[in-house]
Amino acid sequence: MPITDLLEANVVNYANDICLVEVNPQIQETQRMLWKDYDLIQPTSSFWYRQEITWHVFNEKANRFAQLLISRGVKKSDKVAILLVNCLEWLPIYFGILKTDALAVPMNFRYSASEIQYCLDLVEVDVLVFGPEFIGRIESIAEHISQKRLLFYVGGNCPSFAEDYDRMTANCASVSPGIAIRDEDDATIYFSSGTTGFPKAILHTHRSLMHACKVEQKHQHQTKDDVFLCIPPLYHTGAKMHWFGSLISGGRAVLLKGVNPETILQTVSREKCTIVWLLVPLVLDILKALDSGAVWLADYNLDQ
Repeated sequence: MPITDLLEANVVNYANDICLVEVNPQIQETQRMLWKDYDLIQPTSSFWYRQEITWHVFNEKANRFAQLLISRGVKKSDKVAILLVNCLEWLPIYFGILKTDALAVPMNFRYSASEIQYCLDLVEVDVLVFGPEFIGRIESIAEHISQKRLLFYVGGNCPSFAEDYDRMTANCASVSPGIAIRDEDDATIYFSSGTTGFPKAILHTHRSLMHACKVEQKHQHQTKDDVFLCIPPLYHTGAKMHWFGSLISGGRAVLLKGVNPETILQTVSREKCTIVWLLVPLVLDILKALDSGAVWLADYNLDQ
C-alpha cells in the first residue's frame, strides 16, 4: 500500500480538518532574494506569519502537480527534484510526484550551486522544483541544468529561466491521476550530506515509506488529536518520516521557520503541540535560555 493511499483516505475521513500549518516568525518576503542573503535560521522580525491547509486542499494540490507533470511527459521512474525550504507547498509537491509513480528527489537547501548540479546530473533528474531562496544558485547553473530538464519555480516573481509553478498548476485538474503504484516500485532518492565528499544517493521504495509511517506512529503512540511540531528541514529523511506519523494518524503538523528557543516555545504554546522533534543542540539552547532567565515557561502556558 503506497502512502499516497493514506493521503486519499485522510481526504475521505478528515477532508476539512487542518493537516498542515506553516508558522513563520519573519516578514513574508515580497521580492526575490539571493540565497546568501536569506536567513535560514534566526528570525529577523517579531511579525508572526501563519497559514494552514486542510487534507482536502493538500490532496488537491498534490493532484494538480501530478497532472502537470504527466502533461509534460513525466512517467514511472522519472526523477523530480525538490529544492525548497519548509513551506506548505513542500509536502503536496512531494506527494504529487509519488502519484505519478516518478521518484521524488529531495535536495539539501545548503548545497552550493556545484553540488546541486552534481546531484541533478548524478541521478539524471528530469524536473527541478525550486523556491525564491535559490534563485542565485540556480541562475548560475541554469544554462547547464535546463538542457533536457524542466525547471519549475514556486513563489512570486518567477525568473525568466523557469516556469511558474503556481500559474501552471492552477490550470490543471484537481483529480487523482489514478496511476497504479506497487510496493516494490522505487519512490524516492535521498542524498547524504556530503561532509566527506560529494553527496551520495540512497534509494527508497514505496514499501520503505509505508514502513516508516507505521514505525513512527507506533513509536510515538500518535493519535488524531496529536499536533506534531516539525522544525528540521523536510528534505531530511528524519523530519519527513517523523511527519509520516501525522499522515497515518490523520493528525495536524506545524512547519516552523525559525529555531531560537523563544520561537519554539511560542509555537508549542500557540499551536498546542504535543510532539516536538528536537536535535540535541536545540534542546541545549532552550535549557540555556530557561536557565539564564531569557525565556520564562509561564509566558507560554506550558506544563512544567
